[in-house]
Amino acid sequence: MRTVYHHHSDNNQLKPADLRGILEYVPLFRDHVFVIALDGSIIAHENFSNVLTDIAVLRSLNIQIIIVHGIGQQLNQLAETRQVTITDAYGEGPTDPLTLSLAIETSGIACQAIMAGLTQNGIKCAVTNAIRATQVGVIHGTDQQLTGKIEKIDLGFLQRMISDDIVPIIQPIAYDREGNALRANSDLLASELALSLNASKLIYLTSKPGLKIKGKTAMNIPLEQLNELLKKNIESIDERIRSKAVHAARTLTGGTPRAHILDGRIFGGLLTEIFDKVGLGTMIHANEYQQIRPARKKDVQSIFNIVKNASKSEALRHRTRQSIEKDIGRFFVYEVDESIIGCISLLPYGDTKTAELASVLVQPFYQGKGVGKKLVEFAKLHAQSKGLNKLVALSTQTASFFETACGFKPGKLDDLSKERQQAYAANGRNSKILIIQL
Repeated sequence: MRTVYHHHSDNNQLKPADLRGILEYVPLFRDHVFVIALDGSIIAHENFSNVLTDIAVLRSLNIQIIIVHGIGQQLNQLAETRQVTITDAYGEGPTDPLTLSLAIETSGIACQAIMAGLTQNGIKCAVTNAIRATQVGVIHGTDQQLTGKIEKIDLGFLQRMISDDIVPIIQPIAYDREGNALRANSDLLASELALSLNASKLIYLTSKPGLKIKGKTAMNIPLEQLNELLKKNIESIDERIRSKAVHAARTLTGGTPRAHILDGRIFGGLLTEIFDKVGLGTMIHANEYQQIRPARKKDVQSIFNIVKNASKSEALRHRTRQSIEKDIGRFFVYEVDESIIGCISLLPYGDTKTAELASVLVQPFYQGKGVGKKLVEFAKLHAQSKGLNKLVALSTQTASFFETACGFKPGKLDDLSKERQQAYAANGRNSKILIIQL
């Protein structure tokens, strides 16, 4: 789900409301890891300093950043200037000694540009040798020569840097056990790092508007749809985006929830992509909610057991088995290995555009593992698909969860339906009323 940030292109200045919009979502991304891959074309673009400022904003929100950079454009330009022929500019094909030599030279210059810009923004950074590589070898009968693949990532090293507020910069040059340099593909490096560091987002900044399908930039695309496209019609994807699409799909399949491909030449584009409901480029999303399904009659007893445990601690008002059975069509359950470990219900307020979230419950063993948040996010998406624009929640003990983790705000009695207002007054639980606009 995209979040809220309004970019005013008329004068390129943030309004106070923009900052409030960003701050509202600070808890959602605090201490998350974003891997940001910068194409060489973005480092060479006049908007690059603004990209680094956007990265500084993300760091100020306690988002952990890893930067991976490419050098394709720089390598092509240097070869042209020196009137030499290189074997491959992007680390996807063979790398001969001359190509490697120019790649090392251009990588050093690109690194300096990144470090200078981050220093200007007060960000500590360091180029690392945390990636150990080995030669790719022979592929389809062709010796890839000095092109490398990842053999090992020193996670402890990277995590210590991150914990010390240092932004690691990963070059498309890696070293083998003997210290020999090898050319690596930056799209692949970013993917491997996102998987190894359990990143929340893999972000590719390129000089293309995103992933185009039938001539139009796809704003949101599920992983399943992208996999189908890669399998049946990969030629339809722009050649320079194809590598990113392949590695994004691989990364999401491995557990990273979101990947983004966007145009890094646009002012404020990175922040817009992360904090705007619509976004700027292409967001590829894995199906986080595949373990959530509508409840069935056979689930009544499991839901009743969860509700019964919660009502013992007064976290929830007591509900009878019969009342759950009557409302089973309004429940959704979270299932793991065919066991119900959590539930949520969505109660529409008549013909209005409002519904109430109720019975947001998770078995004790699974609490604190993000199950409750996924249930709420699923309910938000479901409510939106039904044309609703506001959700209400009542809570005696978990108000901080709704506010901090799910973005709800304090509401008032008038936010409840007339029937719920009467029940609220009668039960004496004095629950906090919370609301969120969809």
